[in-house]
Amino acid sequence: MTRKQKRFTVIFGALAMLGVAVALVLTALSDQVTFFRTPSEVHAAPGQDTGRIRLGGLVEKGSVKHADNSGVEFTIEDTTDRIVVRYAGILPDLFREGQGVVAEGELQSDGTFLADTVLAKHDENYMPKEVADKLKEQGYWQGKEANAAQ
Repeated sequence: MTRKQKRFTVIFGALAMLGVAVALVLTALSDQVTFFRTPSEVHAAPGQDTGRIRLGGLVEKGSVKHADNSGVEFTIEDTTDRIVVRYAGILPDLFREGQGVVAEGELQSDGTFLADTVLAKHDENYMPKEVADKLKEQGYWQGKEANAAQ
């Protein structure tokens, strides 16, 4: 084997090992990725969301009900659909009706969503990017940009 062939073999072997390592990392991370869905998307494809997902939208006004055992039930809505969310835990301080929220958990067979994590806005102008994008796509946006454009 010539010197050039040896160098090519070493470089090719290193690239192959790097490719295998990247493939293993991406495979491992794909199990941890949770995708954002709106209530309309969940209802449009029933049975597709069997694992862990993120559900986002606005907290419907008048839908928040506190239970005795520190649980809470509320409804997440977009412009066309809504899903009841059950969450056992302490809600973020900035959780309010009419505000953007993302809940992470699993969709139950009865159509409710059992959340183990609830993310709320962190200041007056914040709404999760995915929620804002979906609301803009559907023609419903309550942010400052929309009010200035009208």
